[in-house]
Amino acid sequence: MSESYVELLVARKPSVAMRFLKMLLIMLTVAFVLLLILLPGVVGLFLAAIAGVGAYFANMYASIEYEYLYVDKEISVDKVLAKSKRKKAGSYTLEQMEIMAPLGSHRLDSYRNRQMKTVDYSSGVAQQPEKRYMMVMNDCRVILEPNETMLRAIQDVAPRKVFRD
Repeated sequence: MSESYVELLVARKPSVAMRFLKMLLIMLTVAFVLLLILLPGVVGLFLAAIAGVGAYFANMYASIEYEYLYVDKEISVDKVLAKSKRKKAGSYTLEQMEIMAPLGSHRLDSYRNRQMKTVDYSSGVAQQPEKRYMMVMNDCRVILEPNETMLRAIQDVAPRKVFRD
């Protein structure tokens, strides 16, 4: 029995709104701390703490990377926040996969109108030629951005379900 192992890290394109929110909350934290120095009080401390916690979480979600791990017919996706915290995002077995094709492929036309949940674990950037692939499972659509090695490994396991056109 041959096991295949492929690991890939894909960085999500940071949104402008999240970067703006992060900078705004950092500036508010600094302003409230300066206000606390000038006018000591509980309200200034409370506002500085709230803005600081908000800036921490905005920083965590401003830089997101997805790590794909393919091990013997199973794709596992982890979300890496700010290159420091890791969360399990999903796990998918290839036996449940119906089809895998590039995002704009005509082969996905019959699957587009289905009422399914769509999860996007890609960089969010459309490229020519399209590097993002949609994997249709029994209950959801998964958008990934695999490299050539991962595509070859998946196609070796399910050759009739993976299309590259």
